[in-house]
Amino acid sequence: MTHLIVPGIGGSGPAHWQTLWERDLSAVRIDPSSWEEPRLDDWLAALDRASDEVGPGAVIIAHSMGCLAAAEWVALDPSRASAVLLVAPPDPDGPRYPVEAFEFARIGRHPLAPPTLVVASEDDPYGTRAYAAALAETWGAGFVSVGPLGHINADSGIGAWPEGRELLDDLVAVARRVA
Repeated sequence: MTHLIVPGIGGSGPAHWQTLWERDLSAVRIDPSSWEEPRLDDWLAALDRASDEVGPGAVIIAHSMGCLAAAEWVALDPSRASAVLLVAPPDPDGPRYPVEAFEFARIGRHPLAPPTLVVASEDDPYGTRAYAAALAETWGAGFVSVGPLGHINADSGIGAWPEGRELLDDLVAVARRVA
C-alpha cells in the first residue's frame, strides 16, 4: 500500500512527524499552490495529482486542515483510499480556526467508506477532543485520544511519533483484512 501525506496549512516542516514518516514510508505529499492561504479546489486538485502518482488504494495520512480536505476528497471517490488516518482535525467554530481557511469550514462531513481512524489530543488548541470524537462518529471512524499532545505536531516534541506509527500500522492491518 502506498502512502499519501496530506499536511495542514503551511505544510509540515522538517521536524514534523508527517515529514519524518514521508521519508521512512517513501510516501507522496500533496503539493497545493496555496499552503498559506488554502483554497479548496487547489487542495482537492493536489490530492488528485498525488493520487494519480501513487495509484488507487493509497493510505491517506492527514493532519489538521488536511483532515478536512482528505475527508472531502475520499468521500467523493472512496476507491482512491484503502485506509485514512486523520490526526488533529481543527474545529471551524473554534477560536483558533484560521480565517484564511474559510473554504474548508463546512466540508468533509460525510461517512467515509475505507477504514478510518481519527486521532486527537486532550489539549489541542485548534479542536477539542469532543469535536474530534463527534467528527469520528460522522465519518464512521474509530477514535483514539493520545493524551495531552497539543496539536500533535512538531511543537508537541514527539519527533517521529512512534505511537502514531503503531496506530497507522494497526489501521493498515485492518484495511488489509477487509480488502
